[in-house]
Amino acid sequence: MAFETAIARDATSSCNPVTVGLSSPLPTTAVIRSKFFFQPWLVGLLVTLAQLAVAVFLLAPEGSFSFRYSSLVQHDGFWFENIVDRGYQTIVPPIDHKVMEVSNVAFFPAYPALASALCSVFPIESQTALLIVAQLATWGFWTYVFLFAERWKLSANLRFFGALVIAAHPAAFFLIAGYSESLFLMALLGFMYWSSGEGRTAKILAAVHGIAMSAARIVGIPCAAFPVVRDVFKKGWGVLRQPRQWLRNYGSAIGLMIIATLGAISFFIYCQVRWSRWDLYMLTQSAGWNIEPDYFAVFRPSSYRWLLPALNDPTEMSQMSMTVGALMLVAMAIIELLPAVRRNTGLSTRIGIYFCAAIIYYISVSGVASLEMESMLRYEFCVHVLIVLAFLHFLRQFRLPPVPVRALGIAVLVLACAVSLGVQGWYVWNFTRGNWVA
Repeated sequence: MAFETAIARDATSSCNPVTVGLSSPLPTTAVIRSKFFFQPWLVGLLVTLAQLAVAVFLLAPEGSFSFRYSSLVQHDGFWFENIVDRGYQTIVPPIDHKVMEVSNVAFFPAYPALASALCSVFPIESQTALLIVAQLATWGFWTYVFLFAERWKLSANLRFFGALVIAAHPAAFFLIAGYSESLFLMALLGFMYWSSGEGRTAKILAAVHGIAMSAARIVGIPCAAFPVVRDVFKKGWGVLRQPRQWLRNYGSAIGLMIIATLGAISFFIYCQVRWSRWDLYMLTQSAGWNIEPDYFAVFRPSSYRWLLPALNDPTEMSQMSMTVGALMLVAMAIIELLPAVRRNTGLSTRIGIYFCAAIIYYISVSGVASLEMESMLRYEFCVHVLIVLAFLHFLRQFRLPPVPVRALGIAVLVLACAVSLGVQGWYVWNFTRGNWVA
């Protein structure tokens, strides 16, 4: 995974020049090995393998390795498997309840398409292909997390605890399961990373990731506006008062945004050509899943839950995760607006991340409000990842607090992550046995 060829630092990132004298010694073998070990792609691989090992060897049901491994395909994974094996099939209008053999156009195509391509190259079953694609995407996702850490020059402690907070989320195991979360997050972070870089190679990679992003999940469509939002804040509001200069100032970002939506647009065109209904995905979601978007749900106090949920009640946990997601977004908004913080640089880098987090949260809540927030735990995980990334970038501009404060903060964080990992373990145990968790 040759990411390093087109890496570009953010304009807002602090980059201390290093003066190398003619007599500077060459790096020792130990230093070279150390740098190799902490390469983002290698650390990402190790985290992915750790997640996989815990799920398969410790928490999956007893049986052969293949049985344990295949237990990571459940629920939505069976629908993706059906699409891989049969392609998209439906009647028009779609059937009014969930029957994958009749109407399965309820999922975006990127994930099953990649699994189908893998099946056409290697003699493997569709379930195995789905898991391999998801876990390769998980590797890519973690690689981008650590590439951002490298670009932003985060300390080793921030990198470690940032990764821990992401991995400890109760729904983080969906990254390695037969779901599209890992592919979407990998494509989203890759789109953000490369669209923030300079050069033709970076733009091409950003476009490829953007197409995959919008083809993986419907929320990828508004996330395509990331480079535009970033450029608007980076170049200042004064440029907006010059309409004649918009094309020159924002043309590249707007072009990248349009290209990034082509994944979803191609899916809609496919539905229009085959069934004469471009919105067949939405129709199937409404008919089979009873999804009726409620665009005012986030503004309704009754949508939020303030009591601790029962561990064995996935709906209550999803309702609570909706509340937690809102609190995280509000907390970051308050912190960014504090006078002592506003004069610090870096908001133009974070604002696009906040935008994507907020839009994913809003669309997810609007979509599942009619289902009592079912699956919101899984959708909120995407928001969680983005807020953690933005917060890491936010923290890098401050000096280390006193040792007692650091020790207290680390102790609280470790305790919270331990509890969260325990909850995740409970969910993995149930999920691999076919129980619904999110």
